[in-house]
Amino acid sequence: MRHIQYYIVFVFCSLLFVPGVAQAEDVVFRASAPAQVIVGKPFQLTYTVNQRSRDLQAPQMPDFDVLAGPYVSQSSSTSFVNGKRTSSFTHTYTYTLMAKQVGTFTIAPATVKADGDTHTSNGVRITVLPEDQTQSGAQGSPSQSQDPAQAISSENLFIRTILSKTKVSEQEAILLTYKLYFAGVDVAQFTNNTRIPEFTGFLKQDLEQGEIQTELEHYNGRNYQTAVLYQTLLYPQHAGTITIDPASFEAVLRVQTRAQVRSIFDDFFGTYTNVTRTIKAPGAKIEVSALPKGKPQGFSGGVGQFTIASTISQTEMNANEAVTVKLTISGTGNMKLIKTPAIDWPEGFEPYDPKVTNNFRTTTSGVSGSKSIEYLAIPRAAGEYVIPPIEFAYFNTQENQYQTLRTPEYRLQVNRGAGAVAEGQAPEGTLVQTVQKEDIKQLGTDIRYINAAPFNPSSRVIKPLSAGVMTAAYLVPFCIALALFIIFRQRIKENADRTRVRYKQANKVAQKRLKKAQKLLADHHKNPSDSAISAAFYEEIERAAWTYLSDRLAIPTAELNKDNIASILREKNASEEVISHVKDVLSTAEFARYAPTSEHAMDELYQACIKLLGFRL
Repeated sequence: MRHIQYYIVFVFCSLLFVPGVAQAEDVVFRASAPAQVIVGKPFQLTYTVNQRSRDLQAPQMPDFDVLAGPYVSQSSSTSFVNGKRTSSFTHTYTYTLMAKQVGTFTIAPATVKADGDTHTSNGVRITVLPEDQTQSGAQGSPSQSQDPAQAISSENLFIRTILSKTKVSEQEAILLTYKLYFAGVDVAQFTNNTRIPEFTGFLKQDLEQGEIQTELEHYNGRNYQTAVLYQTLLYPQHAGTITIDPASFEAVLRVQTRAQVRSIFDDFFGTYTNVTRTIKAPGAKIEVSALPKGKPQGFSGGVGQFTIASTISQTEMNANEAVTVKLTISGTGNMKLIKTPAIDWPEGFEPYDPKVTNNFRTTTSGVSGSKSIEYLAIPRAAGEYVIPPIEFAYFNTQENQYQTLRTPEYRLQVNRGAGAVAEGQAPEGTLVQTVQKEDIKQLGTDIRYINAAPFNPSSRVIKPLSAGVMTAAYLVPFCIALALFIIFRQRIKENADRTRVRYKQANKVAQKRLKKAQKLLADHHKNPSDSAISAAFYEEIERAAWTYLSDRLAIPTAELNKDNIASILREKNASEEVISHVKDVLSTAEFARYAPTSEHAMDELYQACIKLLGFRL
């Protein structure tokens, strides 16, 4: 039994101290110091290394006095997580410094030796603020008989309303910041009783507010702790003077007081009282200038600084193939309010709704990023075409004038492919279907040969039939022939009306195609990387929709287009919801054949097509 205990202790110690259980970390050597300090007041500069180190070489610091250091300390920890041992080690070097003068200074990187190599730290940038110009005791500390709430004045606790600009043009971005300043009091927390104005006359875009961070700032001859409470971007919507109403924030303050001394420790350290105070931020006024007259053609309300770039998918292609022009608008300004520019496609092109992709980020300088637009069209006839330049006009806030940006024109050679028509033979908006030739199958035995074998008639005597059997033998075929005559006559009459036949069979034909599309959709879920399956799915959906509408609405296939469908549906008193749904299904199915989307979009398109077949057209 004792041997087993020794064995267990040995295994545990081996696991604890065996080298290589935890992977060695890369050496990280980092310098840190306060971003703002006050001249004449000590602060600490710290260097940390995550491994054992030696020979620290600190840089020269002529703008600071080294009061003490380096003070060297070490710390380590070990933990077990899921049977895996992890350990950490920190080597710290601490200097106590004091700034000599006001300004912004940079402390150069230091070097240290660790893990057999020399490593370099980062540099540190420090802003040195001047001393308080107020007299001592003006910090707002309460006296022994003073009420803590009365000790909080507008000099040591207030909120500023800070605007990046006060004179702007319409739609020009303005950054509004509510910033808290406090000295001599501690802000414990803010309550939910906060009132932000409506910002009437503006469109606003709030900036994401993370955890509140404090920093030192010298303001009106005094050093304050500051914190940004709220930031938003404002876009003025009309010219004139627009007023921003005041805001209010409710905070819980922690104020030191010596009014009641219960022990020697209270007398030494003091006591604290929580006080709730509503702090108001003042309102502001902004002068907004109207945009100059003479807006250029193509101006869509863009205000800021922008650039554009464009590409084309191909410059030589066959008819009935898709061509894509991609336009990218980049810059900073009212990106979300920019309208999509239009392309003047040549005659004979069937355009689709553009696909817009926004990649915006909101920063303190405004909304910046890019807006990508993909224009897709299908040429229906062969020939040489010119896609004219896309124009984008905006108001440049830096130059204070309108500017028009243009993309290059593209020349497109469209060859006559299979099933295409010659140039000028396809009317605009006509759906042209390609015809595929099928092989003609010939019968192998089109002539049957005469049997040359001898004929031997039977010599057996046949008994004559009775009168009743003979009557039935003549009457039954006559009745059957009469019934067939009536049935086939009705069929012939119905088949003569092809429109009615197509109307009755439209749903059945479309359901067959949807059944095939459902199988392709299931195959795509099993193998989503196979683009051929997704292309076949979109083709079946498109054919099901077009064929159903052609048969149901009695429109010839060659004359079928979205405008004709919408006109006939309105004549049949169909609701706008039905018309919109039909057009969405057709546009999505046609566009997706050339720009496939996600599996979720494929499922939605399939369900939308089923819903289309359920409408009473």
